[in-house]
Amino acid sequence: MPTPIDLIALDLDGTLLSPDESVSPRNRAAIRAALAAGIRVVLVTGRGVDTPIAISKDLGLNLPVICCHGALTKDFGANRRLVHIPVPLEHAKAMIEYAESERLAIAVYVEEMFYRLAHAPIYMDDMRGPNWRVADSFREILTEAPTFIRFLGDEAVRRMLERFGDLPLNFRNESWFDFHEVAVLNREASKKTALARLCADFQISAESVMAIGDSRNDVPMMRWAKIGVAMGNALPEVREAVPHVTAANDRDGVALAIERFALGSAKKKSA
Repeated sequence: MPTPIDLIALDLDGTLLSPDESVSPRNRAAIRAALAAGIRVVLVTGRGVDTPIAISKDLGLNLPVICCHGALTKDFGANRRLVHIPVPLEHAKAMIEYAESERLAIAVYVEEMFYRLAHAPIYMDDMRGPNWRVADSFREILTEAPTFIRFLGDEAVRRMLERFGDLPLNFRNESWFDFHEVAVLNREASKKTALARLCADFQISAESVMAIGDSRNDVPMMRWAKIGVAMGNALPEVREAVPHVTAANDRDGVALAIERFALGSAKKKSA
């Protein structure tokens, strides 16, 4: 008999969230059913803490959120960081000083807030929102090592990687509809590592975990979990890297996967 699923790990963008950044009624219903069956649900995202915390509260989830590509895990109920794996300060300062001197578009995530430079282009509407602050310089802000750094736009990506790409850091490429960015992380930070650590804290083995995602940085956690499910809208290389593929994020792919792999096992467990 297959091992029942005890925990579901969900990426946000391109996975749980529809293209309009909402959670569909069917996805909500599937998550409610999973919770009612005693299955834990955790959000694992590249975003900062605010969005996954808000969505967790909206969905009635109480596990800590894994955010910033796995560099930060936060227990929002206790308002406490459980794990923080920042970019080493000496590397961060070198990158920031160069970007400022060359007027390149970068952003830093420090003290759970995004900062962008006043002169930098706006690449997405979120950069005008309440979770972003504008600074003339990052030098006074950077009093502690940042959780991660973002190179925004083709020029910044190209020039920053040319100069700093050999540093012992993790450089994650992301392509959006109209721009390219690179997220810079500590080498020890990843969604997989953060998820495995959280599961260990709750004495949950990989054999009873399902992970769903759509991006390259989701692949390691999907392959670590017993049931790894790629979204139908994922890149071909992501879909080919894991055993299972569900529908796209605009067609309730998360709900379909939960119903098939998690709720089915829950029914067998209770039978």
